[in-house]
Parts: sequence; C-alpha cells; structure tokens
Amino acid sequence: MNRMLRMLRTVPVLWAVASAMLPAPAAAQEGVVVPAPAPEARQAPSGARPADPGGRRRPSMVGYVNDSDVSSKLRIRFDAGYGVSAADRAEFFYGKCGCYRGLPVSNPAYDPNAAGPGPGVLTDLNFSQLNILGEYAVGQRASIFGTLPVRFLQPQTFAPGTGSFDNQSGISDINFGAKAGLFSNDQRQVTFSLNFAAPSGDALKGLGTDHWSVEPALLYHERADRFSLEAQFGEVFPTDGSAGVPTSSPDKFSGKVLYYGFGPSFEVYRNGQTAFAPVVELVGWHVLNGFQTADVSSAKGINIVNLKIGGRVLFGGNSSIYIGYGHALTDATWYDDIVRLEYRVGF
Repeated sequence: MNRMLRMLRTVPVLWAVASAMLPAPAAAQEGVVVPAPAPEARQAPSGARPADPGGRRRPSMVGYVNDSDVSSKLRIRFDAGYGVSAADRAEFFYGKCGCYRGLPVSNPAYDPNAAGPGPGVLTDLNFSQLNILGEYAVGQRASIFGTLPVRFLQPQTFAPGTGSFDNQSGISDINFGAKAGLFSNDQRQVTFSLNFAAPSGDALKGLGTDHWSVEPALLYHERADRFSLEAQFGEVFPTDGSAGVPTSSPDKFSGKVLYYGFGPSFEVYRNGQTAFAPVVELVGWHVLNGFQTADVSSAKGINIVNLKIGGRVLFGGNSSIYIGYGHALTDATWYDDIVRLEYRVGF
C-alpha cells in the first residue's frame, strides 16, 4: 500500500475532467463539457426535475464497480492481489485443482481431466494481473469492447505432503462483449452489459478456467452535482466446467456466481478540467453452486463481500487515473487484499 501511495505522490498535478454528453438521451463521454443551456432554457415545466445547472456530465469515478459509460475508451489496469486460499472455487478464478489428477484411480474424486494447476493443494497464493481494455462506441447508445489480460501467479504455501507448482505467467482468459444504453440524461444512466470470457488462458498453469462464461449485467450511475452513486448487478454463467466431487456427481465443479456492488463518490476538488474524487465501494459475490478444493466441499451458498477505498484524478479533458485498495470483510474470500492502479483515456 505504501508503494502505491508513493506512486500517487509522483503525479505532478491534480488532474482534470469534463465529461462528455450528447443532447439527452445520449451516451456519456469522458472529458467533454456540454455547454450550459441559456437561462430561459433552464426553466423546467411544473413538476419536472430541474436541468443540470452546470451542463456538465461527469464520467465514471469508481474503480471496482463496472463502468456504465457507453463510449470509446482505452483502459489499462493493474491489480496485485494477496492471500488467495481457494483459487479453484466454482472455477471462477482458475480451473479445478490439478491435485485430483494425482489421486488413486480407485478414489471417487479421481479426475484425470481436472483443469487446473497441480499437483499441490494450494493454501495461499499472490497474483498480479494486467488488463488492457478497448471500447468502441458504435453509436450514442451502443459500444463493443474487448479485454486482454496477462496474469502472474506466485504460489506461497501448499497443504503438507501434496506437492507444489512453480510461479506461472501468461495470457489469461480474453473477454469481449457489448454495452447498450437503456437510459441516459444529465443525472442518470442505466446500461446493459453482456460479457463473454473465452478459455484462452492455459488452465494447467492457473491462467484460466478452461471453459466459456457468459456474464450479463445491469450498470447504473446517478449524479447530483458533485456527488455520484454507481452500482452493478450481474451474474457469471459458466457454459461448461470440470467434473464435480466425486467425479460421478451430476454437478460441475464450476458454478454460477451472482455479483453486485455500489460505490458513492464525491468530487472534493474541481477547477476547470481538473477534478479529484475519493470513492468507497462495497462489492459482493454469492456463489450459487459448484465446488472448491478448500475444505473439499460444495461452494454453494458462499458469500464474499469486499470493501474498496480509493480515488480518481481526472485531467486533460479526457483522461483519469484511479488508485485503490480492497480488503475482504467476510471469512470466505477470493483474496484477502488487493491494490489497483488504473489509467483511462476517452476518445
């Protein structure tokens, strides 16, 4: 965390923002200011919500909740996570532990096709991941996007007597999809997102899940002058997965995972195209089914909640940097702690 704070201090100035918006309803564009309407145009009909007096639309400020903006942008994100203890839970992070491949053939859990790394039963893992996302707006209400992830794994400890595996790195599962703006005006936008994850990462190295996933989600952004509230609600549906435990189980090791989150932010500094906003986010997951090697049990019903604290600096009219830290609030976790650094530029 201290290292990331030192990086923040190297930023020479507080950076700026202006957000772009075409005449409503329209897609939000980072860093463009819509001219304020003339005084007579600001007179709202009786009972109607007043127009935004500043005429400006702020881009997404969150760092972990998915961005609801439908716009052309490039995003470069780096994560460093610590304390992963159930990496194969529901095959959400990576595939079923390779330790099942080394069991005696007579063991009901023996699975020669277990997708994940092995042979060791992992009890603690650190990871880092670089994600490069490109999004292209094909209209005011629609965009397409793709994400190239590169993952680095550093196993820390294994269950005694189960073996081990070395550090791994490489391309993880590529994501792509589309967004559709369902509603957008000066104060509010609602977006539907559909994401596909392709099994491009080498699952035997822990770089992927070895199956396709489909992820529909609703994304929301509400703005009132300097205050914003952003939220997400979605679910990950695996299309396949490794055999369950025991192998004869009709259920897959992979599982559906419902997720949600919300993040309020407040613009504490604004000067022309320069702005800074701290943001607090609460992000949660509910595992609907699947298995995990940790405790050799079903993953069904597991709840995970994380608190994320950070801030975003906007500058140059179309660029921003986010730095944040996340910590698990529940006993069940994907990771204990995570640090995120992100650069985003709109076009």
